[in-house]
Amino acid sequence: MNRRRLLAAALTALWVLAVPGVAAADPPGPTNYLSEVVAIEPGVPGIDVEIIGGDSFVLLTVDPGITVDVVGYSGEPYLRFLADGTVEENRLAPSKYLNEDRYAAGEIPDEADADADPEWVVVATDGSYAWHDHRTHWMNEIPPPGRGPGDQVAEGVVPLFVDGVEVDVTVASFWQDPPSSLPVAVGLVAGLFVGALVWRARRLSAVAAVMLGVAAALVGGVAYLSVPAETSPPWSLWVFPVTAIALAGLAIGGRSQFTASTRRTLVLIAALELFAWGIAHWSWLWPAVLPTSLPFWLDRFVGALTILGALGVTGAVLAGTARRTR
Repeated sequence: MNRRRLLAAALTALWVLAVPGVAAADPPGPTNYLSEVVAIEPGVPGIDVEIIGGDSFVLLTVDPGITVDVVGYSGEPYLRFLADGTVEENRLAPSKYLNEDRYAAGEIPDEADADADPEWVVVATDGSYAWHDHRTHWMNEIPPPGRGPGDQVAEGVVPLFVDGVEVDVTVASFWQDPPSSLPVAVGLVAGLFVGALVWRARRLSAVAAVMLGVAAALVGGVAYLSVPAETSPPWSLWVFPVTAIALAGLAIGGRSQFTASTRRTLVLIAALELFAWGIAHWSWLWPAVLPTSLPFWLDRFVGALTILGALGVTGAVLAGTARRTR
């Protein structure tokens, strides 16, 4: 592999890395807080309220035949759930724009007015919808002063009207204990083992890339599917490892179609994709709560494994290439 091919491989990987960054506005992310619905008063049948992504989104599900109106921060009509399952959002509600960012950093356009007649837009048709609600989580990136793990950090009420009956949903948020670092440590050791293995037997680089890709695709795919689509989970969670599997698999299955240099290029790009995924997943290794339905320890283990494993594959391919070009 000459320098031009190395440069092309690196630029391709960087391009793929850059594109997903614009895909999601403010998706659920790792957090050290867990919010819970602590009361629904008065209790009414036909609705289910839960917090997803640790403390990121309120998910409201309404049975057919029941209507629900969600009230915004200024008392304005914000969301309405119709009896046929249609969910509509008032595009003139200031709450709509404040809720586009976890910390209410979204800009409110001039036409948005709490006193204006609602302008309804359909956002779902199955009677279920999730949204950021700043009454349900700690509203600062800096931890609350004077408090620590185990303490309550926030409490708020989301007001609803269920078939015309006023209902208050009370949500409390709690600071969680830090997670064990053992899964990360074991994952890093396993990644070092993979790196050492492919360094000694470089012909296994493509196989190692496929196996790392499968593990990362499982973790990323489950995380992507663990939250509703309206929360904008980034597709980079699964695209990176799936692309890596395809490229490394092509290198394995294309021995008769591709030169050795081309196969090494494919494996190198696959490894760079996996390393990029692992670095993007680094922030998932340490917080207490992750937005995934997988066991948190498994997500952390695979993230750590992928970072060092992919780095080892990358080094093995580059070292093999350098030896052949001497």
